[in-house]
Amino acid sequence: CAWSIERPPGDTAGCTFCHTSSEERCSTCHQRHQFDPKVARRSEQCKTCHWGKDHRDWEAYDISIHGTVYQVNKWDPTQFDLTKKLADADYVGPTCQYCHMRGGHHNVQRLSTVYTSMGMSNADRGAPLWKEKRDTWASVCDDCHSPRFARENLQAMDEACKDAGLKYTETFKVAEN
Repeated sequence: CAWSIERPPGDTAGCTFCHTSSEERCSTCHQRHQFDPKVARRSEQCKTCHWGKDHRDWEAYDISIHGTVYQVNKWDPTQFDLTKKLADADYVGPTCQYCHMRGGHHNVQRLSTVYTSMGMSNADRGAPLWKEKRDTWASVCDDCHSPRFARENLQAMDEACKDAGLKYTETFKVAEN
């Protein structure tokens, strides 16, 4: 992506560990020495790459209501039966995999959120390019929530991103002065 290309190679060296071709690297999600699907279905597997200053996905999930439900119940097989395929899962709350690999599909980005890269905060969210992605995103939430709930949360995230983008711009102006 443009954000990566514009950065010095040292800043993005860690990115290529996962982002060269994760679909071809089973060990990204399935532990190399314990190749067990039920291990790969745990949200902690995503934490391997998606946490820290450049990927705050794990922290966001972990402190969310979904993450809290997962942390409290993850060892109870009646709440999270990780032996079932994702297509058959009926978890008490969503794991990262449940939403991003909906139905057991291995293309995680297919069901990624609409805020996938830096610099996207000021993009036109109503553009046709994003409509299908946003509708798909909302449909994932519709599995457990009402359509209104998903749309309202999507709108709230849009507003938060717009506000954050403005603050980001203000910060650079202050630093420049």
